[in-house]
Amino acid sequence: MNDIIKIFVIDDSAVVRMTIAALLEDDKNIMLMGNASDPIQAQEKFKKNGWPDVIILDIDMPRMDGLTFLKIIMQEHPIPVIICSSVAEDGSHNAIEALSCGAVEVISKPKVGVKYFLENTKGHFLHAIKAAAKATVKKIISKTVLPINTDNLMKYTADAILPYKSKMLPGKQKVIAIGTSTGGVQILEQILMDLPTDVPPIVITQHMPSGFTKSLAERLNRMCAITVKEAQDGDKLLHGRALLAPGDKHMLIKRDAGSYSVQIKDGPKVSRHKPSVDVMFRSCANEAGSNAIGFILTGMGDDGARGLKEMFDNGAKTYSQEKSSCIVYGMPKVAVEMGASMASLTPKEIAEIIKKA
Repeated sequence: MNDIIKIFVIDDSAVVRMTIAALLEDDKNIMLMGNASDPIQAQEKFKKNGWPDVIILDIDMPRMDGLTFLKIIMQEHPIPVIICSSVAEDGSHNAIEALSCGAVEVISKPKVGVKYFLENTKGHFLHAIKAAAKATVKKIISKTVLPINTDNLMKYTADAILPYKSKMLPGKQKVIAIGTSTGGVQILEQILMDLPTDVPPIVITQHMPSGFTKSLAERLNRMCAITVKEAQDGDKLLHGRALLAPGDKHMLIKRDAGSYSVQIKDGPKVSRHKPSVDVMFRSCANEAGSNAIGFILTGMGDDGARGLKEMFDNGAKTYSQEKSSCIVYGMPKVAVEMGASMASLTPKEIAEIIKKA
């Protein structure tokens, strides 16, 4: 029974609770431990029966909203939480707030037709639960994606977007490239908030769908001394500014004389993601060479590991986030195993390297 994932659903909709229960019935590795119509009722059940392995949590509920309960959980009893809510739609501040407060995943359910939606995204839903169960969740003191379904998809490499150019002459300007996925919102906050305004240009790919990235960029821009914006095609790379790849598009850097700009491109998912870290890292390997510094942070899967190795092979300094500070030690682990990372660092150490670049 140690391998069984115990799930608890908190949602004020009986239809949602019944539908999720039905989705879990056929999976022998997942057990529905219980459900509640609001967090107050859930807390009472936890006191009697113990805590689950993963909580599926709505936001808009009576007596206590889901975000408030999420903050309490992450301070008092940190466990993986999946937000499943109609008020966490693409681009919503609720979704970004939930990720920042410690949610492992955010699933945006529709306001109508929710039963049909859940039944038709069963594979993705079960995948999210199993991934969440493996996440390392730590205590978060409160501060005042639809995830991509990877089932049966062909796994493209960065070749689908741009070719790799080995041993290119480096550009003259330093470029910082950061790639991340699950848990990245929290780590990006830690790193970027620690940076002064004179740091080299930064490009970031965070696995998120369209809409979410704009809200994340706006949130980071309010919190940080540097400027943070969702990248637009042709944006210049400037000191003291970080450009975040827009959801559902790939972001590349392009060298033009002595400076750089970003190119926003459509295309297939690379390493099963769009935006893809591999695509951004490869463009940095091609265009910036030894003047680039790459960091691969917390996240599931292997997106970015190959691209980081290409950066390293073209003379860039490359680093990975160390295991104990990762929510999910997936992408950094693969990068280390491939020999793509020069060292594994804490978020604080990553910020210090960027400051000295």
